[in-house]
Amino acid sequence: MKKSNFFIKMLIIFFLYNSIGAAKESSYFIEGKKYFEKKEFDKSKILFERDLVFNPKSEKSYLFLAKIFKNDENDEEQEHNLNSVLLLNPANDEAIYMLALIKIKQSDYNQAKELIDRFSLVCKSFCSKKKEIEDKLEKLTPENAKNNN
Repeated sequence: MKKSNFFIKMLIIFFLYNSIGAAKESSYFIEGKKYFEKKEFDKSKILFERDLVFNPKSEKSYLFLAKIFKNDENDEEQEHNLNSVLLLNPANDEAIYMLALIKIKQSDYNQAKELIDRFSLVCKSFCSKKKEIEDKLEKLTPENAKNNN
C-alpha cells in the first residue's frame, strides 16, 4: 500500500513538473515568434533556442530557426534545423519545401527531385509553391544545363 501511494505521489509530481515546464517553453516560443514577426531575429533566435532547451522536440522552434538562418544566408545551419524538423515530423511541407530550395541552390538534382516528390505527397499549406519549385528543378536538369551553355 505504501509503495502504491509513493508511486501515485511521484506521478503527480512528475505531471506537475512537466506542465510547468510546458508553460515556460511555450512562452519562449510565443515571445520568439513576436520578435520574429518584428524582424528582430537575434532576439527571436535566442528565445527559440531556449524553447528547445526545455522542449527538444519543438518542431516549430526548429522551423523558425531555419527561417532565421535563411534570412542570414547561412545554408548550413538552415539545413541542419530543417533536417531536425523533418526528423520530428516527416510530413512538414514547409520544411520539405525549404530544404528542396537549398538542394536546388546546391545543384543537388537527385536530392532535390526526391524532396519535390515527397513534397507533392504531403503538401497542405504550401501546395501553391509546387509549380515554382518544379520550375527551379527543371532549370537544374542535366538536359537544360547543356542547352543553356
